[in-house]
Amino acid sequence: MKSSRVPAVILLLVLVFLYLPILLLVVNSFNEARYSSTWGGFTLKWYAALLERENRDLWEAAQRTLLIALSSSGISMVLGTLSACALHWYRSRLQQINYGVLYLPIIIPDLLMGISLLLFFVGLGATLGTGTILIAHITFCASFVTVVVLGRLQGFDENVINAARDLGATKWVIVRRVILPLLAPGIVAGGLLAFTLSVDDYVITFFVTGPGSSTLPLKIYSMVKHSKDLPVINAISTLFLILTFLIVWLSQRLTDSQPTRASR
Repeated sequence: MKSSRVPAVILLLVLVFLYLPILLLVVNSFNEARYSSTWGGFTLKWYAALLERENRDLWEAAQRTLLIALSSSGISMVLGTLSACALHWYRSRLQQINYGVLYLPIIIPDLLMGISLLLFFVGLGATLGTGTILIAHITFCASFVTVVVLGRLQGFDENVINAARDLGATKWVIVRRVILPLLAPGIVAGGLLAFTLSVDDYVITFFVTGPGSSTLPLKIYSMVKHSKDLPVINAISTLFLILTFLIVWLSQRLTDSQPTRASR
């Protein structure tokens, strides 16, 4: 009996190690005391402080982060869906190379990817800023969308397409009314995953950012490094934590959903 408790104890310790710091961050965002060493009572003043004029640059970084995340996830949904369909339905001698190119941004360390993208942009003479951050995020987000859509295609019923052809449907009608409705949950789930990865990214963004184009993770790190407005950082981090959890939950629901009947 004692030995059977060991895995449960190990699991509990791992959960505490992973999630206790996050829990403390959320709790301290409601702490009246400015420093987390003491509890001064419940308050919402740190959330109200986010609306003050002196924190406008923090909201500008948050808006820039959301804009980049929305843009990169939207473009990645298109590129990832096209890539997944090409990998699933077309066969060639270069297919293994294509799969290698697909998984490379996923398995390569963020540090190496950030350095390589920085050298690439410098070699092109590009000005580092929001545009280079967007391109960098699309580079790795598109691969994740492709993987998710490929998983959706594994359960795709090819007979539905054959039936549509027998009924006289054109290629565009098949794509619009058969393929896209069946792949939609996977496409949206991949897009939500890409959105989450883009919002949370720090390492790659650090290398390809420029003056005046800091995202929220970079801004928060700068504030923490200089011990500036730590309770406010807890508050905005809690808000983005809630947003991230909602997106991950919705993405998981869409990924686990079964293929639905295409619209008539």
